[in-house]
Amino acid sequence: MAEQQLDLREIPPPQRHPKIFDAFEELESGEALTLINDHEPKPLYHQMSAEIESFDADGYTVDRVGQNEFIARLPKK
Repeated sequence: MAEQQLDLREIPPPQRHPKIFDAFEELESGEALTLINDHEPKPLYHQMSAEIESFDADGYTVDRVGQNEFIARLPKK
């Protein structure tokens, strides 16, 4: 499965979700977008679950790897 990665830690918060949605839209079915973030992206998960039909919420994972570092994987159906 192909992966695309975005490091969001240096991107201003108002610009993060548009970048994520654009990158996710470019994925093919079966691919995933990996995010590196400074907080757990729960609001993003809920927004994508509600708005993006191709988001595979069951395959979503998030791991805390540091005090302010989270790795989230957003798969596309």
